[in-house]
Amino acid sequence: MEDLIKEFMAKKKFAEIGATANAEKYGNRIFKNLTRRGYEVDPVNPNLKEIEGVKCYPSLADIPVKVDVVDFVVPPKVTESILKECKKLGLDHIWLQPGSESDAAIAFCRDNKLKVVYGTCVMLN
Repeated sequence: MEDLIKEFMAKKKFAEIGATANAEKYGNRIFKNLTRRGYEVDPVNPNLKEIEGVKCYPSLADIPVKVDVVDFVVPPKVTESILKECKKLGLDHIWLQPGSESDAAIAFCRDNKLKVVYGTCVMLN
């Protein structure tokens, strides 16, 4: 998985599913960490208009340009449903943050030829 992590981190454009304005939550900490490190991050949260001055999108399909990596910071059931949208949109680099993964989500990625990183936080890489 180390080579896969390096491949993902070499990308520059991330979508973050579950980004939030709440500074206490990982959805905000990850957003700030990635942007501070020079990544372009499109936050995805249907309940917010913006995060840290960056436009927030209600869904992946609403992002006007294709992202390189989709980072999930949501409960496993939400992850499982949004993975179908990733497949439909041709987004094949999936990062499942600890707590967002499930056996079903990992199996879906593998069955559908989506590259998947799980078991480690993007902030640690």
